[in-house]
Amino acid sequence: MSGTALPLAARSEVTLLIGGMTCGSCSARIERKLNRMEGVRAEVNLAVEQAHVEYDAGVSVDDLIAVIEGLGYTAALPEPEPVAAEGAESDERTDDGSLSVLRRRLLISAGLAVPVVAMAMITPLQFDYWQWLSLTLAAPVAVWGAWPFHVAAWKNLRHASATMDTLISLGVIAAFGWSIYALFFGYAGIPGMRMPFVMRPISGEGSHHIYLEVAAALTVFILAGRYAEHRSKRRAGAALRALLELGAKDVAVMRNGREVRVPIDRLAVGELFVVRPGEKIAADGVVVEGASAVDASMLTGESVPVEVGPESSVVGATVNTSGRLVVRATRIGADTQLAQMTRLVTEAQAGKAPVQRLADRVAAVFVPVVVAVAVAAFGFWLGNGLDVAGAMTAAVSVLVVACPCALGLATPTALLVGTGRGAQLGILIRGPEILESTRRIDTIVLDKTGTVTAGSMRLADVVPGHGEDADRLLRLAGALEDASEHPIARAIAAGARERLGTLPPVSDFEGSAGLGVRGEVEGVAVRVGRASWLETEAPTTPELDKAIGEAEALGLTPVLVGWEGRVRGVLVVADTVKPTSAEAVAEMRRLDLTPILLTGDNRRAAESVAARVGITEIEAEVMPAGKVAVIQRLQRDGRVVAMVGDGVNDAAALAQADLGIAMGTGADAAIEAGDITLVRGDLRAAADAVRLSRRTLGTIKGNLFWAFAYNVAAVPLAILGLLNPMVAGAAMAASSLFVLSNSLRLQRFRAAAEENR
Repeated sequence: MSGTALPLAARSEVTLLIGGMTCGSCSARIERKLNRMEGVRAEVNLAVEQAHVEYDAGVSVDDLIAVIEGLGYTAALPEPEPVAAEGAESDERTDDGSLSVLRRRLLISAGLAVPVVAMAMITPLQFDYWQWLSLTLAAPVAVWGAWPFHVAAWKNLRHASATMDTLISLGVIAAFGWSIYALFFGYAGIPGMRMPFVMRPISGEGSHHIYLEVAAALTVFILAGRYAEHRSKRRAGAALRALLELGAKDVAVMRNGREVRVPIDRLAVGELFVVRPGEKIAADGVVVEGASAVDASMLTGESVPVEVGPESSVVGATVNTSGRLVVRATRIGADTQLAQMTRLVTEAQAGKAPVQRLADRVAAVFVPVVVAVAVAAFGFWLGNGLDVAGAMTAAVSVLVVACPCALGLATPTALLVGTGRGAQLGILIRGPEILESTRRIDTIVLDKTGTVTAGSMRLADVVPGHGEDADRLLRLAGALEDASEHPIARAIAAGARERLGTLPPVSDFEGSAGLGVRGEVEGVAVRVGRASWLETEAPTTPELDKAIGEAEALGLTPVLVGWEGRVRGVLVVADTVKPTSAEAVAEMRRLDLTPILLTGDNRRAAESVAARVGITEIEAEVMPAGKVAVIQRLQRDGRVVAMVGDGVNDAAALAQADLGIAMGTGADAAIEAGDITLVRGDLRAAADAVRLSRRTLGTIKGNLFWAFAYNVAAVPLAILGLLNPMVAGAAMAASSLFVLSNSLRLQRFRAAAEENR
């Protein structure tokens, strides 16, 4: 990429898109090279194929790009955000296209390789001239199928470096090249040649053997691993795309008394813009004219539209459901709540998983060492009287048996099976870095409303004052609340309609945000709301105070009803505890997790809910902005914290926690932002998610251990001449099959609810 250099006067940062990386060795090499530049600190992420770089004055973006391109990779600045939002679908099509190409390469190679392997390993299948049929079938696999590895190895060679691709390419070329030699210049091409299965090379008989099955099988197994990895990486940008697509693309701005529709990036702070029914609000702002209900479910998880009017604050990307609004923009572009959420997801994607990088870090040293050992083995046997064919056989055995096929499959196969099984159970694990977090957590913080409780209010009781009629109390209050969209108001109105049928009309309706409503019903000026609001004008009686106290003690919400200067009764509203919450908390304790209930409710209500589900630690009367402080305090106390929430109002706490778990009943954007998403609204899924993640991580580590153990045990045998390439290929295939079968065991994972049946 060429362009104008961007010298900066102060320390700056930039994100670059990197192309051509195939393994952790590539990302490590780019990172190492960038960090050697004076005044540069870089982190390269293979999963999202990006480099995040901080640099001082005197260094330009073009300098950074030149260094990366000098290593044989591509680098470019990302497109501006508006273009990215519109191009998200195009990017996804590009990803799908590359995955389709890889899948086609894998399927064709596998179809050709299967008969090659079968003929080589099963002697009765070796008819006359079978070896030439094997060559015909294996040649496309070794050349075309393995072409990406050969290209990567050549690029690495030009820059005097080696990666896992180098070893794969060398193994395929060595096995295929020796087979060509044996067929055309040795004895392997003669009619009726048979290749029995032997455990070690025999001096003088090397040119009687071909190793086409090794080249073909090696290529297919590595392609399968790359395909699995590519599928996982393709989903890395899904959260960011989902957030970007929430925003409006254009806006109707008021200019010179007229509405002018312009692209969203041309809206300025302080300008007035119009939002019609059904349209998205273009930016964060304050309503200056009109009244409507705003659906913020995609951002807050609240299913009930919020009533707004003059002086009400509104958030960009929410939907105006009714009425025309004129809004003054207060925050635009990168300052909006949506943009802040986008940055949160981007930062989350930038994390790296140590367990995923382990194989590639080892490979950075392992690859050149193996090549050196193969050359040394060739020289040793040649110098000790073995012919060239025998020495070459030992060298090829070293290359093939050391090929890190199982090492490359260890992480992606376990991750693919684990996440696939999770999806069947309604658990979406965002990436391998999440697995490490689940191993370490010891505390799980549960948001109350919508997580432990159902989040849907219902009318639980009607308590009339002395001399008052319960039905009249409920009819007047229900009629008044029927004009409001607040969840508590809807519960009261629904309860009144269920008991009494039709409700009378309301006039002079007026709402006070967070306090209550007032209006005239059947000629009576009625007020319904909080005790603190009504008591300023209408004192309660001892009997009603007792009802209020009893409701709060049970974790219920008391709502007062009054008219003509007196409180006439109390309506009790309940947010029911989910029937599975207690079982979920018990399962969390079995996982050695300490549950903590986090809520904005009063302590008595919180203690009531906590007692019903078996939680002893409570953080009550915590406003949304204070949730982060609670998480930080727990972390300062040495705890490793998971947070379970159901809306973007929990986003900051989810980001602060060591593990963020989003309930699927909340906002779509919040679901995309979570480390783990629970598609079901069942809290037991949170415990299942932790169990599945830990088991997947254990499987990955087990795979890596046995893959390393295989190489540690097999390489010395190959050096000592105790293996021929066919046995080495069989051992390599066996190690890969072990990794695959071990990963497939995750398909038997069952949710706790299923196991307890």
